[in-house]
Amino acid sequence: MNHIRAAVQGDLDSLEAIEQRCFSGDKLSRRSFKSLIKAGAHSTSILLSDGIPCGYSIVLFRTGTSLARLYSIALDPAYRGQGFAQQLLTHAEMQARERDCLFMRLEVRIDNPAAIALYEKLGYATFDSIDDYYEDGCTALRFEKRLQAETGSAITEAPTYYRQTTEFTCGPAALMMAMRNIDPNYPISRREELQLWREATTIFMTTGHGGSSPHGLALAALKRGFGARLYINRSGTPFIDSVRSEEKRQVIELVHQDFSEQLLNYPDSVEINPLGPSQFREILERHSHVIALISTWALNRNRAPHWVYVSKSDEHFVYISDPDTNDSRWQSETDFMHVPISINAFTNMASFGRDRLRCLLAIHPQISE
Repeated sequence: MNHIRAAVQGDLDSLEAIEQRCFSGDKLSRRSFKSLIKAGAHSTSILLSDGIPCGYSIVLFRTGTSLARLYSIALDPAYRGQGFAQQLLTHAEMQARERDCLFMRLEVRIDNPAAIALYEKLGYATFDSIDDYYEDGCTALRFEKRLQAETGSAITEAPTYYRQTTEFTCGPAALMMAMRNIDPNYPISRREELQLWREATTIFMTTGHGGSSPHGLALAALKRGFGARLYINRSGTPFIDSVRSEEKRQVIELVHQDFSEQLLNYPDSVEINPLGPSQFREILERHSHVIALISTWALNRNRAPHWVYVSKSDEHFVYISDPDTNDSRWQSETDFMHVPISINAFTNMASFGRDRLRCLLAIHPQISE
């Protein structure tokens, strides 16, 4: 008789034993199991056969999104060939559906044909590969399955993804993703990331390094031969209200004035738009490549301005690629590319500050005259 239930601290010895029997490398530690059993944006389940623990699954949930990832699944070799692995995976999918997740993703070793066959049998499709992913240098395949029938845009090929390399270059990283997915020949690199930041920064923001101005990012894209149209819900200098120092305010205003004057050379590159729910939907439907300013509160409970790349939208969801992968030690880039977020939730998070600054920067190929 088989039974799957939530793992508890008393299962630690059994989980460790299963891990040791199933894997020769990339093993989860007892400390990791202990953390993943605790409450959080994850679920650890254990499979018992006639009361004996013989397998487990761990599912991660990206807070604020409709994405789940099968972090790990293991079945004691002595119990294989009886359909137990399929039961574990089906149970994991049920947990994801209960949390209204649109997709389940996972990574698997390219040299594990049995696991690959199981995933394909249950409707998973590969969309990407990552070289040198495991400790021994083995390649990983990325798989995805749509969990809600007839809803959402399944990923067939991974969009170009770029992870920001500093804590202050989310804007340049998001912009590079947009430009690279428009033009495969556009070069992306850390050097270009920092160059874009130098061009777009407002010099000062709250504290520390300066953030990227929406006007500066628009100007950087235009100077590189891309089309750009900035939709922003108010005139004036962005982020100025969060700066107390009069000296810093003067610098930000002067830099913003320079950006605005340069943008006058590009007609119709800026539109003051209320960016309510209906305007958000219309702009996201009309443009294929958008970078958006959001508050990270819904994702990681930090109130910080952050730029993400929106690669697609449909009737119910937008799909973001988030350049900041530092939310959790358990997550990988699989959790940050083409991530589904309900359009209502995204509209709520896509603003920043007391004055609710909203801006969407649409990027498109330059139209030849």
